[in-house]
Amino acid sequence: MNFPLRLACVLLGLLLWSGAFAAERKASADWTAEMGNFAQADAAAPSAEGCVLFVGSSSIRLWTTLKEDFPGVPVVNRGFGGSQVTDAIVHFERLVLPHRPRLIVFYAGTNDIAAGKEPAEVAADFAEFCARVHAERPQSRIVFVSVQYAPARWHLKAKMVAANELIAKFCAEDPRREFVDVNVVTLGATGEPRDEIYSPDRLHMSAAGYALWTQALAKPINAR
Repeated sequence: MNFPLRLACVLLGLLLWSGAFAAERKASADWTAEMGNFAQADAAAPSAEGCVLFVGSSSIRLWTTLKEDFPGVPVVNRGFGGSQVTDAIVHFERLVLPHRPRLIVFYAGTNDIAAGKEPAEVAADFAEFCARVHAERPQSRIVFVSVQYAPARWHLKAKMVAANELIAKFCAEDPRREFVDVNVVTLGATGEPRDEIYSPDRLHMSAAGYALWTQALAKPINAR
């Protein structure tokens, strides 16, 4: 299926989801322990009204400096490593419903593509996540952080580019959604990943990488 046709399929799917959600999804792994930890954290320290909720895979989970990077912003980290977009749908009630965020920062998709999902599937899964959010929290904004072209998964770049293009198009159709392309700052002048911003596994970021993400996300996070 060529790119324009995939895009058309995704947009048609969005229209269908406006009246009903897609079939029940299955988690990519057993996240019982992670969800239990989140439940304990929510009980011990309930999030503030109008918080900024970070949801997604290991690049979110490993972002341990969120409070320092966004001072004065009530941030909540609900990243769990290795997860896919589908997992945020399956565990929506634990990840999102305990909170009343003004903004959700979402990063996932690279694990999905590495597991063999097509770009249109990733985009469709994100569309379903957004539909769930706006059914329950209609005022919340959602920022999708672009699937990052890390060195360890450079061979999957074509599919990641296609997923980003589909999701960017989808986000542009609702002012409550925004696509932030971090690849414009994580790629060097040659168009290849900047090795100095990645950890030794060449998949996850170093502190320098998170500093670039902080700059890229400052405007939507600080917007009121």
